Amino acid sequence: MTAGEMLAATVPMVRTLNLEFLESTAERAVVRLPDQADFHNHVGGPHAGAMFTLAESASGAIVIAAFGDQLTRAVPLAVKAEIGYTKLAMGDVTATATLGRPVADVVAELDEGKRPEFPVAIRIQRADGAVTGEMTVVWTLRPNG
Repeated sequence: MTAGEMLAATVPMVRTLNLEFLESTAERAVVRLPDQADFHNHVGGPHAGAMFTLAESASGAIVIAAFGDQLTRAVPLAVKAEIGYTKLAMGDVTATATLGRPVADVVAELDEGKRPEFPVAIRIQRADGAVTGEMTVVWTLRPNG
């Protein structure tokens, strides 16, 4: 099961927005929010909340892809998020997430009994390539028990 399939199966909001997981590896996750009138805002583009969920879902996909082998001993949790909307988003929008720390460094902290935190940067783009928003989600791996 891919990270995207896991999120689609376990996170109802992913299914509600019909998010499409185009890529989900430890290096990069790419998720698309199709243009859907039910999720438009007052100017006809995707609602800010839908774009937040898109970007947060892309960050979750890369976290699962990068740290899925740690799920028996730690739970990934979003700690905080910051988003900036920079241009009008219209039509389909895509979020691309990248990890801000090497996987090995995060796992090493977990091995030391720590609760590592790491940022995930997400870029939201229109189909024409224009960046419409940027988000950072700080995640942690909370050790079980």
